[in-house]
Formats: sequence, C-alpha cells, structure tokens
Amino acid sequence: MLHSTQAARGMAVAPHSLASQSGLSVLREGGNAIEAMIAAAATIAAVYPHMNGIGGDGFWTIAIPGQPPVGIEAAGPAARSASRSFYLAQGLDAIPTRGPLSANTVAATVSGWEAAHAYSKKLGGKLPVSRLLEDAIHYAKQGIPVTLSQAENTRKKLAELIACPGFRETFTMDGRAPDEGEIFRQPKLGATLERLARDGLDSFYRGDLAHDIAADLASVGSPLAPADLQSYAARCVTPLHLRHSAGDLYNMTPPTQGLVSLIILGLLDRLNLGRYAPDSVEHVHLVVEATKQAFRIRDQHITDPDHMKVDPQSCLTDAFLAPYAAAIRLDRALPWGKGKGPADTVWMGVIDGEGRAVSFIQSIYHEFGSGMVLPATGINWQIRGCSFSLDPAHINTLEPGKKPFHTLNPALARFNDGRVMVYGTMGGDGQPQTQAAVFTRIGVFGQHPQQAITAPRWLLGRTWGLPSDSLKLESRFSPEIAAGLKALGHDVEMLPDFDESVGHAGAIVRHPNGAFEGGADPRSNGGVAGF
Repeated sequence: MLHSTQAARGMAVAPHSLASQSGLSVLREGGNAIEAMIAAAATIAAVYPHMNGIGGDGFWTIAIPGQPPVGIEAAGPAARSASRSFYLAQGLDAIPTRGPLSANTVAATVSGWEAAHAYSKKLGGKLPVSRLLEDAIHYAKQGIPVTLSQAENTRKKLAELIACPGFRETFTMDGRAPDEGEIFRQPKLGATLERLARDGLDSFYRGDLAHDIAADLASVGSPLAPADLQSYAARCVTPLHLRHSAGDLYNMTPPTQGLVSLIILGLLDRLNLGRYAPDSVEHVHLVVEATKQAFRIRDQHITDPDHMKVDPQSCLTDAFLAPYAAAIRLDRALPWGKGKGPADTVWMGVIDGEGRAVSFIQSIYHEFGSGMVLPATGINWQIRGCSFSLDPAHINTLEPGKKPFHTLNPALARFNDGRVMVYGTMGGDGQPQTQAAVFTRIGVFGQHPQQAITAPRWLLGRTWGLPSDSLKLESRFSPEIAAGLKALGHDVEMLPDFDESVGHAGAIVRHPNGAFEGGADPRSNGGVAGF
C-alpha cells in the first residue's frame, strides 16, 4: 500500500492488526516511533501469546535521521545455577524444550522496553509507560478473539503441553484448544502489566514484582533465582553494517543471526543477483546457496559475543566474503548440514513522520515457550536456553551466565536514493531466508513491499511439524520453477499456497518526500496502519 505524503505521522506493521493499531494510536498522539513500538510490543504480547510474550527476549534496530543506527540487545543469560553438570546430573543429554528445566534464561524483553523508553526520552519522547501499556492491559483483561494461528497451534501442541504448569488454566478452554473467534482472557498477565505500568518496567527485575516472579519460577522448578533477575539489564550496541550496492544495511549483533542475514545479502550482491528475473530459478537458487554458506559461518562462529573468537563486523568485508561467494555454483546445488530448526516469533516495524525508524523482534522461541505459565504473575516463560549444547566442545555450550544463540534479527536499510526501510519476519532458520526474499524483491528488483511479501516464498530446512531439511516451496511457484530447482539438485518439497511455516514478514518504506509504503503478511493476522 502507498500512504500519505508530507504531513504523515507514520506507519506501523505487525503480525496482528491490534498491535499495528496500538502503534498507530501512539503516533497519532504525537509519540515517536520508539514509543509506538513499545505500545505495539506490549499489545502483541497480549494478543498473539503463542508467538511471544513478556517472558521472552527482544532486539531493536533503531535509525534516527542524520545519526548512526543503534541497537538494543535484550537477550537474557543463563541462570547462574544452569551448568552442564546440572543437566547431566538429571540424566539428560540435551536441554529440554518444555517444562521447568527449559526455563533457564532470564526473560529480557521488558528490560529492552525500558532501555528503548529511556532512549526515546533523549529524543524528546514524553509519553509515560502507563500510556504505552494501556492497550495491552485492556486486551489481556477484557479478552480478544482467538486467531486461527493461536487455535491451530494450541490444537497441535495440546498433548505435549497440557501437563506443563499453568498451561491448561491459561491457554485452554477447560482442557480443550480454543476455537477461532472464542474470547481469550489473561487476567493474571493483565494484572502484571498493570504493575509494570504503575511501578515502572525495572520492577520486573528489581522490586516487589521481581520478588513475585522469582517466587513463581522457584515454585515451578526453574533454575532461575532472584539474583539472576536482579543482575540483568539490556544494553545498547552498535548494529552490524553491510555496504550494499543499493545502500547501507544494518542488523543486530551476536548472539543473534543478524550477521547471517547480512552475509546472505552481501554474497548475493557480489554475485550480481539483479541480472536475473525476480522469483526465477536463478533467484531462488542463489539465495538458497548463499544461505548455505552463511549457515556454515554461523555454525562456526556465532555465539555469545563475549565468547566469540572473531569480530563479526570483519565477516562482512570483501576479503572475508570473497571465497564464500566463489564457492557458490550457478549450475548445481551444494550439499549442506542440518539447520537450527523452527522458532515462533513476532517482527514489527514503525517509522514516524520525522523518519525515525524502528525494526523490532520479540520471542519466546518455540510456540508457547516452555509451556509453563507462572502461577501468580501469568507470565509464559521462554525456552531460548534450549539453544545451548551440553557438549563442552560446542561453540554454544552451556555456561552459567552465558547468552544463548538467537535466531532473532531485526533488519533496517538506508537506500542510496534516500529511502529508509525496516523489514523482518519470524521463523527460526527461515528468518534470514525470508529477509533475503523481501529485501531482494524490494531493494534489487524494485517491487513494492506488499508485492514482495505476498509473493510465494521458500524455506531451506526444518520447520513446524516438518522435520525434513528439504527446500520447501509454496505451491504458488510454478511447476517449471520447482522442476528447475530439482534439476539443479535441490531436494524440493511443496507447501500449501500461503503457509505459515515460511514466516510472518513485514516491511515499511519511507520515501525522501515523506510518502510511506508498507506490507503485511497474509500468512499472519497482521496489518499495516498508517496516518
């Protein structure tokens, strides 16, 4: 869609329309993009609870006109008592993906909101946290109609999660999965959001609310302790930067895979992707092959930045990328290993009328996170710590206080022609792939955001309920494209026309004249809201 011109207040996009509207309402009141995103982030935690929540992590990429972009890393570290020996003593050879022992990292997203709010104040933002959480409190307490996505995900995971503490009481209707359209309420979460609005966001980690959260965690058997919450604070970082022929691209630093997304685009730029037709066999093949090279780098290097042996920014130089670009073959698909697997997440974007741009992502990892809902505070805790390995030689081996690997990565571009774009998606291994599809369609082939997002997509690797590591294509790709990819050696598997497994993408572009374009994913319950 194309929206407005000089007097525009801005635009918001999210995978649930109510979150987009929350962001827009802040913009209409004169709030800036950062304030709008805090409101959207709080609302999406209440209305899309199977995908994210305040018991998870979050990352921000922010660009202010005339200034270098900044990032906010809200990645929670492992509990001080969470060690390899702790899990091995339980007779485990891997960290569980559900239940009490899976909830082993601090939930950092609220600290990220706090850091963003403080940054907003430096830019002249005046809206209090109490205003920014208003919509989320209302939706949590008064209820929202259950989306098809929430209903289907509950139904699919019910047998696996029904025994997790608090899951039955929170996410089911007397033990059954809710139907689409049924009213879903979270009164305990609403009360917790009210406490955050009254006592401040820092109360999640220090104060009476933190005490209650720690008590909740102890009561369900999580290894997290009060000291883990008290010692945590989100931090500001300098985003990674790729100089691309179309402009300057930015993404988050490790422990995220922002580096992976930028490497893919850097390799494609060096392969002169623009000489081919959009969504052709060559387009899809080269993105997939660049993805394989980027995943090799990821699996070798990316971990908690305090434990990395290379400077991630150095991986975006010509000297570093050249041999990986040279290894890509146009005439055949190269073999590859296994990916990291699925992840459920929300990406959202806001750009305001002054050109302040925010790309943001928030997650509890797999759908419903640990499956546990804390009994007093109503918080569904994440399982990001299952990214850790119990192998001491693994780059992401578990250590107390270490940050886990994150698939999350919010992207932002400043084009040579003066446009600014925020874009991203959910989807684990699919995130950098879908980012590559969206960016190349808009930034290389000149498509409009909605066209780029609606067009059929692909996914290399595993996803929800699909354990194979094949190249999956939405069936709106022509038989000729599928056959061409098979002929190159790809193990092609077809998906339905609009399949949620390829992610919920979104994008906003602001033009130099103040005009906006935005796109929301028809595979989600989202929308673009502008004024």
